Amino acid sequence: MPHSIFELFKVGVGPSSSHTVGPMAAAAGFATFLTEQKLLEQTFKVKVDLYGSLALTGLGHATDIACVMGLMGELPETIEADDIPTMVSMVKGSRDLPLAGQRFVPFDWSQDIVFHNDTFLPEHPNGMTCTAYDLKGNVVAEKTYFSIGGGAIVAKGLTEQATTSTSPLPYPFSSGNKLLALCKKHQLTIAEIMLANEQARSTEDPQIGLDHIWSVMDQCIERGIAQTGVLPGSLKLKRRANKISVDLSARKKRGEQVDSQEWVNLYAMAVNEENAAGGKVVTAPTNGAAGVIPAVLAYYIHFTAHKEQDCVQTGIHHFLATAAAIGSLYKANASISAAEVGCQGEIGVACSMAAAGLTEVLGGTPEQVENAAEIAMEHNLGLTCDPIDGLVQVPCIERNTMGAVKAINACRLALSGDGSHHVSLDDVVKTMHQTGLDMMNHYKETSLGGLAINVTAC
Repeated sequence: MPHSIFELFKVGVGPSSSHTVGPMAAAAGFATFLTEQKLLEQTFKVKVDLYGSLALTGLGHATDIACVMGLMGELPETIEADDIPTMVSMVKGSRDLPLAGQRFVPFDWSQDIVFHNDTFLPEHPNGMTCTAYDLKGNVVAEKTYFSIGGGAIVAKGLTEQATTSTSPLPYPFSSGNKLLALCKKHQLTIAEIMLANEQARSTEDPQIGLDHIWSVMDQCIERGIAQTGVLPGSLKLKRRANKISVDLSARKKRGEQVDSQEWVNLYAMAVNEENAAGGKVVTAPTNGAAGVIPAVLAYYIHFTAHKEQDCVQTGIHHFLATAAAIGSLYKANASISAAEVGCQGEIGVACSMAAAGLTEVLGGTPEQVENAAEIAMEHNLGLTCDPIDGLVQVPCIERNTMGAVKAINACRLALSGDGSHHVSLDDVVKTMHQTGLDMMNHYKETSLGGLAINVTAC
């Protein structure tokens, strides 16, 4: 059964969906569990143990901060990013944590969040355990969670379930071939298939949710362009989007021709600089790849779409629905977690999703859409995740610009053909998954290999 559109696109905060959004949601879930089970009054201490990739790159990905925010009852989709520094200072200064926002318990930041750099839990490389203790040090409750990519979490002993509906989906699919068969049988586009399924999941109009998703993406682009200064972290990386925007606007004002690719670079960079700064972003399908889809969608709006508002809005809905259909296939049959399959599972998947979405709204057939998605991933196979000093900055920010441009080219290649091609999307999804499993852990969001060890952080 395909995942919901809104499992692929979720509002959260940076810099990482698997290392920030997921742990925050898990810690908040633990706090909620204590409340529901009436265990808050018995709890006098809480501790979080981080394992594997969450430990190795946790400081650079603000995993510790995310866990504390979650224990306080904050959620990724509603927390105000600008308030986080104040809340962090309050907890560190007072050495007290308002558990679930209700009961203050002693909290020593340096002792109560433990990074187990040498230990990977067998179920998943992104593991964490939340434990509550009573006054005598006895365990009141303990839960282990896994952050499996894109902000999704799974409690130990359970499996992730796609969002279900009260009635069967009208067009269930589990592979690219089955999706194409449905399109052919019912004479529908991939977007129409996905939107019909989404409508069956809820009484709410999915187009309202899609409007909100694009609104957050667009605001992120605008905020990223407006901001200046230095990004947080050891690299002291200067923001570049603002200067690029000023330069492009000046050239345009002088009457110089500016290639659309330069604007695409700007859009992607703006989003991922905001993500690196811990701002509000949309997982698309992850935070590390959050700039690709907004950049390509902005390219569609500004450089290819008809100017009638209704037409543009429909295009946005169909773009995102199609992209989500493709993302669902990767999420179900491979992975969107860099800790599992490297950056091919993040930038690669986002590139594939964006290529499909653009091809759909530019009039491509379902076969051409599937071809575009395949081309985009085929040329991201083997992409490693090796963030310098564990920060979602280098090479991550520029890599989003490359993913966006590559998605547009994949779309153009697909539209130049008739949809027939040698390698199917299902083939490339399977290959990506196998490649990721074969990849050494050093190259899967651990900062133990690649650029992370060959470039000095400061």
